[in-house]
Amino acid sequence: MATADAPPLLELTGISKSFGGVAALRDVDFTLRAGEIHGLVGENGAGKSTLMKIIAGVHSDFDGRMAIDGSEVRFRSARDALAAGIGMVHQELSIVPDLSVAENVYLGHQPVNRAGLIDWPAMMEGARAQLKSLGIDVDPGERIGSLPIGLQQLIELARVLFSGARIVILDEPTSALSPPEVQILFEVLRRLRASGRGIIFISHFLDDILSISDTVTIFRNGRRVVTHATQGIDKGWVIERMIGGGHEELEESYVGAISLHSRPDAPVVLSARGLTLGRAFADVSLDVRAGEVLGIYGFMGCGQLELARALFGKVHASSGTLAIGGETRRLANTTDAKRRGIAFVPESRRAMLFHHEPVFKNVSIAVLDRISRLFVRPAEERAIAKGHVDSLNIRPGSVDIPLGSLSGGNQQKVALAKWLTHPPKVLVLSEPTRGMDVGAKDDVVQIVRALRDRGMGVVVVSTEPETVLSLADRILVMKKGRIVREFASETISKDRLLEAA
Repeated sequence: MATADAPPLLELTGISKSFGGVAALRDVDFTLRAGEIHGLVGENGAGKSTLMKIIAGVHSDFDGRMAIDGSEVRFRSARDALAAGIGMVHQELSIVPDLSVAENVYLGHQPVNRAGLIDWPAMMEGARAQLKSLGIDVDPGERIGSLPIGLQQLIELARVLFSGARIVILDEPTSALSPPEVQILFEVLRRLRASGRGIIFISHFLDDILSISDTVTIFRNGRRVVTHATQGIDKGWVIERMIGGGHEELEESYVGAISLHSRPDAPVVLSARGLTLGRAFADVSLDVRAGEVLGIYGFMGCGQLELARALFGKVHASSGTLAIGGETRRLANTTDAKRRGIAFVPESRRAMLFHHEPVFKNVSIAVLDRISRLFVRPAEERAIAKGHVDSLNIRPGSVDIPLGSLSGGNQQKVALAKWLTHPPKVLVLSEPTRGMDVGAKDDVVQIVRALRDRGMGVVVVSTEPETVLSLADRILVMKKGRIVREFASETISKDRLLEAA
């Protein structure tokens, strides 16, 4: 636990940063003390990531002052920041999946022997000891890509710590972890806190922020709204300062119970019977109805992500049947699925968006065959995109800026916007709100409901209970590859959902 009279490990004063004339940060002050876990929350685009990139040396052009142990610093690169003892574990992991655990732990600074060759025994033993000190029991020679995502994340954290980082920035570290893995991570963080390190914990999971952090800072519109000790505050207090009023229904999914309203008499647009795929899932049967959001919830690794891919033809079930509009089909591939009226938004935005292309091209790509015969019409593309950017409050509001310059939440809005012009019959969404805060989730909720209200059948697959509760009209719970529970036309709480999983 940090002491109030200890000198700040890290102190930022009057930090401002703009991109193309748009202010991302405005006169922000931030302090991190040794032996403190400091939670950071705010809507997507509120400025959290920009501030962290300044601390981590990614952005060197900014106004204001940054000091470590009282001495002013200004980094020219991430390498400079790392040399000064600052390490960051990004939400999108930077592991090399085909290398071993030990090679990833020592990435960039492998030990060498007298002959100048990599000292493999020393690297294996060092990695084993480093991981054991964090409570991680894994074979350092195992290929890291074969491990569960939760272990990969802990190993990446070990790599940052092994580099000597005294200040550790964690960006959405629990978004892909099951509850047991979260507890393992929290135990590691408590040990780090006790050793005097300073930890910045960025998360949209408010339970996690309040559980592990000593202090929380809330951002809104590029400004620091408040910094407060986490003791004595609750999720409602945090949400109100993050987004203000007007999000009561979404807030219920965080702190209360939700009433489900299924549509048992609506026509079935997609049906699965007895789907089985290796060890991923077995004997899965479900119906997706028009004008209904079907939520599929389960912990990471329960098979729901593989099921989402099977519904879109990205992987093929070894047995079982799919029926689309009452016609039994074996989807040959994803092109066949699209032709039959099924669309899919994967959990990785990188896999289906063009980050270097402008926003309008990412929106219009789904309808190019309808708006152009022989030639692409940029003016029409821009007009379609501009309408969605305005109606969905995508920030910044320009359709000509590269998609990669948008925050993760706004990129996800773009991913959904392209289905608003000519909606499919069925839309499968895998982890649609991963890495988002409450406000960005609320925007996604409104988009998905608009699609549902047009008669589309929507499947939301997620490991986040808040996401499923805020979106679904009916919920299926998966456990170890099987559907174990259905919730329909009843009131359900997060506790009941977690218990079923």
